[in-house]
Amino acid sequence: MSTTAILEHAKTPGIVKVLADLTKVPISGMSTVTAAAGYVACARGVRFGVLTAVLGTLLLAMGASALNEYQERELDARMERTRHRPLPEACLSPAGALAIALGLGAAGFLILFLAHGVRTALLGALAMVWYNGVYTPLKRVTPFAVLPGSLIGALPPAIGWVAAGGRLEAPALLAICAVFFIWQVPHFWLLLLMYSDDYERGGFPTLTRRLGVPGLTRLTVTWMCTAAVSVFLVPVFGATASFPSFILLAASAAWLVFVSLRLLFGTAGRQRLRQAFMHINLFALLVMAALFLDPLFG
Repeated sequence: MSTTAILEHAKTPGIVKVLADLTKVPISGMSTVTAAAGYVACARGVRFGVLTAVLGTLLLAMGASALNEYQERELDARMERTRHRPLPEACLSPAGALAIALGLGAAGFLILFLAHGVRTALLGALAMVWYNGVYTPLKRVTPFAVLPGSLIGALPPAIGWVAAGGRLEAPALLAICAVFFIWQVPHFWLLLLMYSDDYERGGFPTLTRRLGVPGLTRLTVTWMCTAAVSVFLVPVFGATASFPSFILLAASAAWLVFVSLRLLFGTAGRQRLRQAFMHINLFALLVMAALFLDPLFG
């Protein structure tokens, strides 16, 4: 398929924005940063190999995001939050989006394979297969799809760790993966609380219908507090060793508990939920910052 054919439906605001929206650059970038954090935590510093690990992960994440939009293009068209994505708005043909998704995924796999070997490349492939082959279809079947789907949050740091030469079964890596696995669950449920009507309009089974907003809010707060406590696994199992990193992890945990309790005892309006969503993302960034900074102080 020619480039002209792939992009034949592109229109304003321009193909760069269309491709950025298709590949969900902010979400893909988050996965990439966690892979970099896993690499630095294992290597105890920055080496040249982090560049290829990051690039391969980024391309795989962008490919998985584009494939997800191809898979859910009809559902996206029903929801207010997603109806302006490239495929519902016909900014790009479905065949073109599929070609871009598979091309990005293949390029990411090839980079990881050539630069870091088969184990790293297979982990990258597993992340894409799990996201698009397990989690995406499972969302249409059960409102609990986020639980197995949260493995997606744990795989990028594992990709970075193994790319740096670390063992997949290392306790330090498992501790890091546990934090991002647990974090992924309330991260999604906060999004669901903000857009529950939209998800139901799209045809997805939702926990808000089963538990109601108050019930899901309480469950989300429980998982937020669990994510906060889980950060102490990181120093306990040796992923970080310095006192400044411990202080940063402890502060991020305390802040997330405060935010979650404010959500529990306050009014769970859209603005409060949006703030909690921003803060849980900040929590993840602070955990990554602790992993990045630890070799400087260790």
